[in-house]
Amino acid sequence: MAESRPMPRLFIVRHGHRNASDSERFQGQTEWSQNGQTGRSDIPLTNTGIEQVKKMAPLLVGDGLLLDPKNICTAQVSPRQRATKTFHLLFEHTGVFPHYVLTEEVREWDYGDYEGLKPAEIKKINPTWKIWNDGCPGGESVEEMQARVDRVIKKVREYHREYKEEGKHTRDVLIVAHGHFSRVLISRWINFPLCLGTHFNVEPGSVSILSYNHDSLDEPALNGLNLATTV
Repeated sequence: MAESRPMPRLFIVRHGHRNASDSERFQGQTEWSQNGQTGRSDIPLTNTGIEQVKKMAPLLVGDGLLLDPKNICTAQVSPRQRATKTFHLLFEHTGVFPHYVLTEEVREWDYGDYEGLKPAEIKKINPTWKIWNDGCPGGESVEEMQARVDRVIKKVREYHREYKEEGKHTRDVLIVAHGHFSRVLISRWINFPLCLGTHFNVEPGSVSILSYNHDSLDEPALNGLNLATTV
């Protein structure tokens, strides 16, 4: 009889926070996130954001905690410095970094012509615009964004299959990325259309968990949302 292993998980960490006064949440605050701006430009964390991550990381990351380095077989991290800094701040106090790759596959939605604009500014250009239905002119369409996220999911599920069925790797995968990317990922993970991602409120700096129901890799599920906000 094959060895029974616990179900593998995908942890999603979103950097960033728009509420500079909310000092009690685990958050990677950036200049853009304070102002409600969008895009994939390489904006750093603020000093406040750095200190907030340092304060909260020991509650989330470590031996026996939510993000246990020994359980993470690999991490996929957006190359934007606000994401890479968040990743390093998460694990530096443990002295143990899981295997990770910097990959454009988990970057934020490419806003193209709308790069760096606030939502109100985009509405002045196109009053009916909704990223979930219209995509971004000069950037990624809905179809392109969905295809990119689906490729990420396919790779994660192969890690999970090899762990569950063959005993390879360790249990978990981690992605450190961005707001819209995370919401699209959650929606597609549970086989929803991309546009339903608008209904998932992924808090800046939060941790979400994707896994499976009924001990079956054929039943993907959302196990936890915005966990860091309740730590």
